[in-house]
Amino acid sequence: MRCTHTTPPHTQTHCHTNSSAMATATTADGAAAAHHTDGREHVVVFPFMAKGHTLPLLHFATALSVHHKGLRVTVVTTPANLAFARSRVPSSVRFAVLPFPSLPPLPAGVESTDALPSPSLHPTFVQAAALLQEPFAELMASLSSPSPPLVLVSDLFLGFTRRVAADAGVRHIVFHGMSCFATALATSAMVGPLPSCAGQGGSFHVPRMPAHLTFTAAEVPPDALVKTTDHEDPSTDPLMDEDSEASSWGVLVNSFTKLDEEFVAIVESFNQPGARAWLVGPLFLAAGDILQQDPEGCLPWLDEQSEPVVYVSFGTQAHVADEQLAELARGLVQSGHPFLWAVRSETWSPPVDVGPHGRVVRGWVPQRSVLEHRAVGGFVSHCGWNSVMESLAAGKPVLAWPMIAEQPVNARHVADMIGAGIRMDVAVDGGAVVDRAEVEKKVRRLMDADGEEGRKMRARAAWAQQEAKSAVSGGGTSHIALLKLVEELQRSYDRDASVRA
Repeated sequence: MRCTHTTPPHTQTHCHTNSSAMATATTADGAAAAHHTDGREHVVVFPFMAKGHTLPLLHFATALSVHHKGLRVTVVTTPANLAFARSRVPSSVRFAVLPFPSLPPLPAGVESTDALPSPSLHPTFVQAAALLQEPFAELMASLSSPSPPLVLVSDLFLGFTRRVAADAGVRHIVFHGMSCFATALATSAMVGPLPSCAGQGGSFHVPRMPAHLTFTAAEVPPDALVKTTDHEDPSTDPLMDEDSEASSWGVLVNSFTKLDEEFVAIVESFNQPGARAWLVGPLFLAAGDILQQDPEGCLPWLDEQSEPVVYVSFGTQAHVADEQLAELARGLVQSGHPFLWAVRSETWSPPVDVGPHGRVVRGWVPQRSVLEHRAVGGFVSHCGWNSVMESLAAGKPVLAWPMIAEQPVNARHVADMIGAGIRMDVAVDGGAVVDRAEVEKKVRRLMDADGEEGRKMRARAAWAQQEAKSAVSGGGTSHIALLKLVEELQRSYDRDASVRA
């Protein structure tokens, strides 16, 4: 496989970049920043090819580029993902492009999980991504002249990257895309042992988690209960690939101390001695103002609304059955509240007239800007962690409707532990359809800003909003963590040099 390396102003060359190009980079404000070629001043970021995994690391790359102008930042991606990624970072961030491997039955040209024709192809997609190991190793070798990178930050699903980093003599930081709470629970449950009553109904305690917390079967990874993971191929379940995490220098977490402090030590306990969990979020706030595309005209539509609007989105991964979409449509209309609904299906149509105050969109939605809009009064969400963070940072309450993965844990986090929402009673990964009456009832509860429950959840959402902004501001916990992360990385190599001397 052959890769290309893009540099400002987005011209493409071979991966081997000459020393003069290595010595300067264009900063976000257009100025040229000089770099010493004898030091490690290059950060390589490799996101997994899923929108929810890619966006936080693009925000991380942007934050580094903005706050550490002496660093060069390169994001590794594939051809079909380049345009999406490039449009969401400043020109100071470079790109290295690796052709995506072919692995039947994956259709040609499918290079992101949101483009998969069926969720059943996800394990194959992860296996295909693992075939990037050899070309990525070649890329890392090309980026190591005249000096190796400071660090490789990569997604948990790309477990092979830790081995490539080790071979290149480069520190590795793993990115989960989850909160410390969800990561601690998932890893603790997978390591076990779980009590014999787990999976038989009721709640149970998970080893290593705080004693005051108990969990249900729906809140832990299914493989921890049924042990069906293919242990011969850990790429199908990255939580079982100990090499990708336990041997990493650190863990990057898109969260902040006030939300996750209780679970940091648990996450760190699964890593090598001295490894830290670096809470640097919300990363979209740390990145600063980023222009969000609005191809569907959602924001102008919101400008025209005089009543509080319900925003509905279940992300880019979960498949929602047509029957459930139909009941949701009827429930939203019956609630009497205006709504903006991002629907992933290209073929489904609402069975009822949504009227002038209901809008269904199928294209890209600038979710952060939508949630921040004054007209939006509540969020019906699948509770992917990115969506939770965006809702809390906007100070908006959530009707938590989890679908897959760790989303039930996130729903509990935002609704029960933070208190900034309510939960829909659902069976994750299938189960009964939530009928229109239940949708109507829960949406009305969510949007009732005057009742005691509504006032409390909005007060907690406002608290979370303030804490999120404080975390990334000067002197905030996430702001300091981002600065210290770079400093500690640089010092770690100095210590290595001292030991060798």
